[in-house]
Amino acid sequence: MMYNNTTPFTEIQSGDPAVFIDQTIANQLENLALANLNQSPLVANRLLEEIDRATILSRAELPPDIITIGSEVTFRDNATGNVQTVTLVMPTEADITRHRISILTPVGAALIGIGKGETIWWQTHDHEIRELTIREVVTHDDSAPKPNKDAIPHECI
Repeated sequence: MMYNNTTPFTEIQSGDPAVFIDQTIANQLENLALANLNQSPLVANRLLEEIDRATILSRAELPPDIITIGSEVTFRDNATGNVQTVTLVMPTEADITRHRISILTPVGAALIGIGKGETIWWQTHDHEIRELTIREVVTHDDSAPKPNKDAIPHECI
């Protein structure tokens, strides 16, 4: 589903793994993506595509190795072999010095809803295609986002 005239990320999306998203944040993520279509069309469209193809589950039904907001994710960059651990967060909580990456980054939008062992492709702001393999996912119960279906961070408006 396209929301504007930006080229979608469909040429490699067909091989992407299944996506599962927590129902308490699905609407919030969609609103966030829609609010950022003009500012960050590549990321916003990728996030909308991931939401469109996702199976929406309650937090309790979400398998423990599925990446959601607040998950600590260890992945391997398959081009460089580098392994890194990050926490996927909402834009207002992002802090690269603390390895907290926003859902509104190319890699953040690609990570949402996939699980341990999966390999994903994502496109950088420079349109370079990268491949990551998820090695570990840890989601703490206290990291669950608070339901706020209509919230859009102030800086996104």
